[in-house]
Amino acid sequence: MEKLQFYKIHLPPFAALLFLHQFLSVAYSLTDNYFINCGTATNANPNANTDRYFVGDLNSSDSISSSFSFTEHNSPVANSNQPSGTSSTLYQTARIFRSNSSYKFHILNNDIYFVRLHFFAFSTPTDLSTALFDVWTSGSSLLLNFTGKNSSNSPIIKEFFLPISPGKFNVYFLPRGSSFAFINAIEVFPANDSYIPDEAKQISSAGGNNTYRGLRSWTLQTIYRINVGGPKITPENDTLWRNWVPDDGYLVNSGSATPVSHPGEPNYGGNVSESISQFTAPTLVYQTAAEPKNTSGNFNLTWSFNVDKSADYLVRVHFCDIISESANILNFSLYIYNNFSMLIDPYEYGYQLAVPFYIDFVVHSDDSGHLNIGIGPSVDTIKNSAFLNGLEIMKILGNSGITLSLQEHEKKYVFIIVGSILGGLGLICILVAVFFLVFRCRKPKSIETSDWSPLTGGGSSHSRMTEGTIPNMNLGLKIPFSEIQLATKNFDQKLRIGKGGFGIVYKGTLKNGTKIAVKRSDPGSGQGLPEFQTEIMVLSKIRHRHLVSLIGYCDERSEMILVYEFMANGTLRDHLYASDKPPLSWKQRLEICIGAARGLHYLHKGSAGGIIHRDVKPTNILLDKNNVAKVADFGLSKSGPLDDTHVSTTVKGTIGYLDPEYFKSQQLTEKSDVYSFGVVLLEVLCARPAIDSTLPREQANLAEWAMLCKNKGLLEDIVDPSLKDQIDPNSLRKFIETTEKCLQECGTDRPTMGDILWDLEYALQLQQTAMPREPQEDSTVGGSAALAMPNVWRFPSISMSIERDDMPAIMDDGSYTRDSEVFSQLKADGSR
Repeated sequence: MEKLQFYKIHLPPFAALLFLHQFLSVAYSLTDNYFINCGTATNANPNANTDRYFVGDLNSSDSISSSFSFTEHNSPVANSNQPSGTSSTLYQTARIFRSNSSYKFHILNNDIYFVRLHFFAFSTPTDLSTALFDVWTSGSSLLLNFTGKNSSNSPIIKEFFLPISPGKFNVYFLPRGSSFAFINAIEVFPANDSYIPDEAKQISSAGGNNTYRGLRSWTLQTIYRINVGGPKITPENDTLWRNWVPDDGYLVNSGSATPVSHPGEPNYGGNVSESISQFTAPTLVYQTAAEPKNTSGNFNLTWSFNVDKSADYLVRVHFCDIISESANILNFSLYIYNNFSMLIDPYEYGYQLAVPFYIDFVVHSDDSGHLNIGIGPSVDTIKNSAFLNGLEIMKILGNSGITLSLQEHEKKYVFIIVGSILGGLGLICILVAVFFLVFRCRKPKSIETSDWSPLTGGGSSHSRMTEGTIPNMNLGLKIPFSEIQLATKNFDQKLRIGKGGFGIVYKGTLKNGTKIAVKRSDPGSGQGLPEFQTEIMVLSKIRHRHLVSLIGYCDERSEMILVYEFMANGTLRDHLYASDKPPLSWKQRLEICIGAARGLHYLHKGSAGGIIHRDVKPTNILLDKNNVAKVADFGLSKSGPLDDTHVSTTVKGTIGYLDPEYFKSQQLTEKSDVYSFGVVLLEVLCARPAIDSTLPREQANLAEWAMLCKNKGLLEDIVDPSLKDQIDPNSLRKFIETTEKCLQECGTDRPTMGDILWDLEYALQLQQTAMPREPQEDSTVGGSAALAMPNVWRFPSISMSIERDDMPAIMDDGSYTRDSEVFSQLKADGSR
């Protein structure tokens, strides 16, 4: 993929001073702010009244620290005609993408960010109005099947709120089929801390309500932003450059509202919560309002908005009492869908007039395709009226899938502070202590066992090797330590590609030019000699295109090192979620599943005596440079023939993938791998982890959530949004049917890996022979009604602390993971 990379963009010195002055004066300073003018080297200030400078993405000025590369498939274009209704220079140029491309931003702070995308399909030799494409960020789809065509000949601005963690943040442009993508301008900047709440009252269309939690973990898209009773507010009159439109076109009864205005400043300081400011809404919103007219006894005012059916929306209603002559004479009712009402008392939020406040609701839309919001006077009030100042409606799109590594960052920061305070003498003492601890850790330890308990980094079953501790291992696979040192440039940190349960993973190159992955055991990693021996013994006697190849091992100098073929495209998990990689197509996912199934089928039936993997999950399915899948990590594998009466003394695996029957009875069969593979199939379909504790309880377990969606007739909601217009209904039906079989409660009811392989190959055949459809057609609709999911067992409740996107495991998983990932683990006797 050609990547359009942006690092920190610095404003010119004079502009920066103006910019900071504007925001510091109200105690809110923007950092990590990016304003990009696409397809040009010209910087632009679209609004003379603001200090928002858009930097040309071709600008080579020294004041811009950026790098940018593109090919003939990514090209700038210029517009000779101005868009109607605007003089903005932003819409004079655009960048066209004829292949998958991205802008890359470096983010320093963990926060909720505004992301605005500007589109204007002006006329060029390439008609921009014919573009059809998707826009993704790291793990979240923003626009699907999007076209910039606009009959009003005005720009289209799409605004989103995303939780973004420190590190790389990518915005991908993915053309559909033979079409192309384009963009005129991009904005990325943080909202203030309280802009998006984490909790809100949840309202159903039937009127029921409870509390919705975890809002700050989702991606939201602004659908409506209304200035009730007032004029249009343009970005130059809004501190956060928002557009607010009049409410006239949304009133159910035109002419039923009386507009009200008040020239005085809103009383921001009178709000008891002290969390409201001009960043919440511009002053102009709180200076205007609408109240109902008294016509034929109908005092209510109702606004109606077109929305998607059966979707969730964050609805924010803004109030500021500018219609009363004195305080405490007015309260009124707010209605949502006419089934939910709430008494609004403005003086709960402040004891004076003209105190602005807002209330948030999460509203689940009904099947009408309309969301109705109304106000009306209360029977118990002195002033017989009601008012509304502003309204915002944001659609909840989904989880961003971004890994938060704040905890690790904070630890490093504390260390820096402590080191600077203690000074030279204290730092020397710390270094001596660290040296002592490292020296102790490198001494051989006896293997310890324990019951299930949380791991905190030490006290594991790991044991450093002593020379020659692997008996009868003359397999011709031994590699001298010196050769591994040479291949990895003495374990250069620049060659570090991940860390897993066994230790740190390095990329290396042998003398003959062979690319390798080197897993070096690490003290306290949670793995020891048994897993090391098992990995070598299993991989030394099997060879298959869909099993990762062991090149060799090293047990010199108290080391335990495994050397594998290098898998250029990492893990399957890296391509599904918690990654900046573009989404895989449905055909690619099917082919990867088929490859993994072939590898597991060979383990079960084709190898001597049969092998049960016991830890099947996306992090243990690796992809080579051609995306050929290979099953990896055999440290927990069990060799030899097993029948239905075999009982394991310890349960090993990863929570979320562990066969409930095996967990309960400790009876291990190859059908335990089948269950785990069924969970993997769901992850492939949904592009989310098997367990995600940051989601609401009913969604945390993927298998349970899928069943819940089926029961509600919303099975299509579990499908990765990037796939919904790709999958043939018959292919999807066969895939879900196969997944259902894998997740059956009893192992004897599950298919063999051979049967699964046949079913997946058939699903691929159905996909490849599917009839072509219109690009905008959602192929999953209409095909989901016949799909069913099995009953899924619940595991016993286990109290644990889980970092976002980290999988709780019974011992660690030994997979290739990013350095920033922190694993919360569970361990069992002798397991990893």
